[in-house]
Amino acid sequence: MNPYFLNDDAPWTELGDGIRRKIVGHTPELMSVLVQFDEGAIGTPHAHDAHDQIAFVLSGSFACEVGGVKRTLKPGDAFVAPRLTTHGVVALEPGSTLLDQFSPRREDYL
Repeated sequence: MNPYFLNDDAPWTELGDGIRRKIVGHTPELMSVLVQFDEGAIGTPHAHDAHDQIAFVLSGSFACEVGGVKRTLKPGDAFVAPRLTTHGVVALEPGSTLLDQFSPRREDYL
């Protein structure tokens, strides 16, 4: 496994509906993923059966809902969604970007 992530060498995976992701790195216990949204793109509310998630806002802003609590997050803010906790986002600006951390790693992303 390469211990380095070089942004210019890592392609975006287009997910559709104005959302794309790029895997930064992973071990069996942890995964880090960049997720970029077009303005108005929706990360549909969902919950993970097997993963805890922390989402850190790198750029732009998001209307977020986690466990029924709504907040607007800006760069430097984050949310924590333990497994089985419903969470979702709406990007409020073009190029809004999250750094998502998952534990354990998302095998479905590999």
